Amino acid sequence: MASGDLALTILGFLDEEPMHGYELKQRIAELSGHVRPVSDGALYPAIARMEAAGLLQRHEEEGSGAARRQVLSITERGREELLRRLREPSDVEISDQARFFTVLAFLSRLPDAEDQARVLRRRLAFLETPASFFYRGGRPLRAEETPDPFRRGMMLVARAVTAAEKDWLRQAISALTRP
Repeated sequence: MASGDLALTILGFLDEEPMHGYELKQRIAELSGHVRPVSDGALYPAIARMEAAGLLQRHEEEGSGAARRQVLSITERGREELLRRLREPSDVEISDQARFFTVLAFLSRLPDAEDQARVLRRRLAFLETPASFFYRGGRPLRAEETPDPFRRGMMLVARAVTAAEKDWLRQAISALTRP
């Protein structure tokens, strides 16, 4: 998981509720799955940097045994950063599906439906731009033009996924902007 994605994920989960590092790591693993696991060597330094930047704070609470545990929570500054990042995702957060899904996982934290719809419109505009995995003569190659059956399969699956996502985006935008 890229450090920017990790920071957004940490802020998003802690905006939902305070939690200790182990629980946060479990939530991140559930969101990203086995595709992008987060190691302790990435998570805890990210938490430390975010705490130093005033985005997070920690306090001790009683543990289940004799040991006390460190609980993390988002600060007001962290919440402002989360909302800013959700309102204004980077181009790569719009274009990369895994990164967009990270934005999408926390988009409901934005209180304004128009802000939510604006983000979805950006993703829809990106998906409506003609693109392909393969090009010939400077133009996108269509699946039907590809002799390689595996590349054709790749392109057909991507086309179906994109069509489904565009349908959902249009429905979600309509629901958000309905008077």
